[in-house]
Amino acid sequence: MELLIMINACKIASSSRVTAVIPCFPYARQDKKDKSRAPISAKLVANMLSVAGADHIITMDLHASQIQGFFDIPVDNLYAEPAVLQWIKENILEWRNCIIVSPDAGGAKRVTSIADRLNVEFALIHKERKKANEVDRMVLVGDVKDRVAILVDDMADTCGTICHAVDKLLSAGATKVYAILTHGIFSGPAISRINNAGFEAVVVTNTIPQEEKMKHCPKIQVIDISMILAEAIRRTHNGESVSYLFSHVPL
Repeated sequence: MELLIMINACKIASSSRVTAVIPCFPYARQDKKDKSRAPISAKLVANMLSVAGADHIITMDLHASQIQGFFDIPVDNLYAEPAVLQWIKENILEWRNCIIVSPDAGGAKRVTSIADRLNVEFALIHKERKKANEVDRMVLVGDVKDRVAILVDDMADTCGTICHAVDKLLSAGATKVYAILTHGIFSGPAISRINNAGFEAVVVTNTIPQEEKMKHCPKIQVIDISMILAEAIRRTHNGESVSYLFSHVPL
C-alpha cells in the first residue's frame, strides 16, 4: 500500500518516469488458480502497480517468470545466480566435487543452469503425495554419495521441503549439505527447523532483511545483492543495457 501511494504521489507531482524496485515480489506464488474459485493475487498486484502509475519494475528471481506477462510495462527480472556462483566458489573449498540438488521438480531449470556454469552434476528430489493428508514420499534422482550437496531453491517459507530434503541427502551419503535460497521468508517454525536440521549453512540473499533471523539462527549466512540492484537502477536510469547483470556480478 505504501509503495502504491508513493508511486501515485510521484506521478501526480509530474515525474517523467517512476521505477518500482521490488526485490521480493509480493504474492508471487499465487500466479495461477490452483483450485477453482481461487484468486490470482500476483496479477492483482501487477494491475495495482500499473494503475498507481509505475512505468518500470525491477525485481529479482520471480517465483514464476510468467508474472512478467501480467504487466504491460517493462519488467527486469534480475537473477541472484551470478552472486550465488561467486559465493559457492569463494566459500565451498571442494566445490568442484559438489552436486547441485533441486528440492522439487519446479526448480530443475534453475539447478541445471547453475550446474552447467560450475561444470558439475545435478540431482533432483521428486515429491509424491499419495493422499492430501499423508506424509510425502521423497525420491532422490541422482547420486550424491561422498559429495557436498548444495540445495538450490528460489524461496523458503516454512522450510518443510528443504528440511525433508536435507535428511534425504544425508541418508543417501552426502558429506555436507548447504542450502542456497534467493528469498528467505522463514515464517512459523522455519528457524527451529533449520537449527535442528543437518545443514552446514543456509545461505540467503538479503532481498528480505535477515538481521533478526541471523540472531536466532547461526547457520544463516547472507549474500548481499544490493550491488546488483544498484547497478540495475543506474543502468536503467542512464538508458544502458541491463543484460550484463543476468550473467555477471557487477564489479
